[in-house]
Formats: sequence, structure tokens, C-alpha cells
Amino acid sequence: MAGTAPAPRRPTHRALVVVDVQPTFCEGGALAVQGGNAVAEAIAEYAAGNRDRYDLVVTTQDWHIDPGPHFSDSPDFVDTWPPHGVAGTAEADLHPALASLRPDASVKKGEYAAAYSGFEAVDTQGRSLAALLEAGQVTDVDVVGIAESHCVKATTLDALTLGLRARVLTDLTVPVTPEQGLEARQVMVAAGAELVASQDA
Repeated sequence: MAGTAPAPRRPTHRALVVVDVQPTFCEGGALAVQGGNAVAEAIAEYAAGNRDRYDLVVTTQDWHIDPGPHFSDSPDFVDTWPPHGVAGTAEADLHPALASLRPDASVKKGEYAAAYSGFEAVDTQGRSLAALLEAGQVTDVDVVGIAESHCVKATTLDALTLGLRARVLTDLTVPVTPEQGLEARQVMVAAGAELVASQDA
């Protein structure tokens, strides 16, 4: 009796998801992460040299109008934060290093509530990141950006939950603190993410 033929594997379609690379999260910004500017420059260089490897390049941005208790004058830096990523300000724009990126799609999150994952974001037509990736038949995502310990982690975990294969390019992201970065990497690996340096991707 002949064995059942394995189901054909879908062709790999890969997206680069650039998470929250904005001046507000870089040195000099309202919620600065040490090393943010260097990561922005490195992402720009990587994207310019590897654009042909990706079916889609998508950027996410914090874009806060009135996110309620997410903003606080006495933040605990766990659930509440100083005002940052305020919609319409230069700090909320994409980092100047990404001026030549020309993403295929851009999504924004957190207008009226806290939002960490890029999968909480929508484009100007109201399409979610998940919908954009599905329309592009994306099977795999490479996640880069700021901060590894927060929005990069949340975006990666949501990608895995949706059945996407996810890699984090470790030299193209930076955590709020080394300790939080280590914890985030452990959580992402346990969920099924792959951690690789960009030169090995």
C-alpha cells in the first residue's frame, strides 16, 4: 500500500518587520534606549543591502494621541511611561536614518491605548499588520528594531502565535537594559523564535 504523499510545503515568502525605529526611542528622545541611533543606522544599511531578499518590508511606529494611563507624570516604567511617540511630532516619525528605506507598508499603533506589538498596528486604510502579511503570502518574518525587550519581543511572539516563522536579527535590535534583553531572548526562544545575527540570516 502506497504511503500518503507529504503535503507540499508553501514557498517561503519573507518579510522584514522594522519595529518602532523612531527618534523618541533613541538617544535624545523622550524614552531613549542606549544604542538606538546606532541600531537605526545598522538597520538602514542592512535593508539597503538585502532588500531583494524580502517580499515585503514593513515599518511600525508608536503613534500616541491619548493613550490613557500608558502615559504618566510619575511612570513606573513597567505599565506606565513618560509621554513618547506623540502623533504628529518629529519624535514619532521614522528615524532619519530610514529616509531611504521606502517600506512597502507602514503601520501605526497606540493612538488611544497602550500598544507594544506591531500586530496591534494598522495602516492608513485600517489594514492590520497581520492582514498585510497575509495578503503578501508571507510565511516568515525577520524582526528588527527598538526595543528588543518590549515591542520587538511582543511583535515576535504575536508572529509566532499567528503561525509565522520568526527570526530576530540580534545585532539589529537593542533592549532597554541588558537584563531585560536576556529575559526577552529566553522568552522568544522558548516560544519558537530563532535568534541570528544579520550576517547569518
